[in-house]
Amino acid sequence: MSDTIDAAVAALNDKMEGTGFDGTARFVVGDEGSFIVDESGAHKGEADPDVTLTADPETFQQIFDGELNPTAAFMSGKLTIDGDMGAAMRLAQVLS
Repeated sequence: MSDTIDAAVAALNDKMEGTGFDGTARFVVGDEGSFIVDESGAHKGEADPDVTLTADPETFQQIFDGELNPTAAFMSGKLTIDGDMGAAMRLAQVLS
């Protein structure tokens, strides 16, 4: 995996403060790769996700830093979401 994915996993785990997510989400970070968020937190790996979120590394960094609201990113087209929108909304609460 890339350094970008490693940094994204670490940033998201810091933001989530050791809590997990009730579901399985896959984050696709541009051409860098992807990672999973589930009940154990953010980690590298593969899983059948409830929802897939796709954005460039800069957009995810802004979301993880609290500079960009996930809903605003989605509405502006910077973030695409495929799958269970309910899971995406629950995840947005974790990320905000």
